[in-house]
Amino acid sequence: MRSLFRALKRERLVFRDLVRHLPVGDLTGIPRPVPSDVLAGLLDQATTPFARLSIALAAIHAVPSAEIRTALTADLNLARGTLELRRGLRRHTLYLEELTYSLAADWLTYRHQRWPTSTNPHLLVTQKTAPDPDYPAVHLITMQKVLPKGQTLDRLRQDRILDEAFTTGDPLKLMRPFGITEQTAMRYVAAAYPERTARLPR
Repeated sequence: MRSLFRALKRERLVFRDLVRHLPVGDLTGIPRPVPSDVLAGLLDQATTPFARLSIALAAIHAVPSAEIRTALTADLNLARGTLELRRGLRRHTLYLEELTYSLAADWLTYRHQRWPTSTNPHLLVTQKTAPDPDYPAVHLITMQKVLPKGQTLDRLRQDRILDEAFTTGDPLKLMRPFGITEQTAMRYVAAAYPERTARLPR
């Protein structure tokens, strides 16, 4: 209904949005943009190489927090500038731009200096997980602490994809760089351009 009235108002067929204040119920699953003032300076506020790399992977490459936690050191190839993500039986290759490449290199240097004998295969480790013989991934709570209260890595990921959807409006241009499904890409394009799915009266 909201999309319909916005489209009608744009076409000057109506002059008031009659559903502007209408409750819309549960919006779970609908991507919502992160305010630009919140995004600005997140990397500057991050105090550790762990946090800076995590934020870059979510905010630049739209990697889900679960995949950031479980990424393996062996899948980061600095010589090629790539990080391969495991998605079930599929693989998705990230091509790291200059900033993320630099942050990944900084993290590997820090990790080696801090825990030189760690055999944990996960790319991201902490003081607790680095020496653990069971090789656990970092805890979800640890991932949440890299951002200010109220923000999450998955929200940064959504914002990144939504921003690209606004820019391109093309689901294919979301599927390729972010490795998302056609249905997910269409959902983001619909969120960015709701008028495209509105059924206007003829």
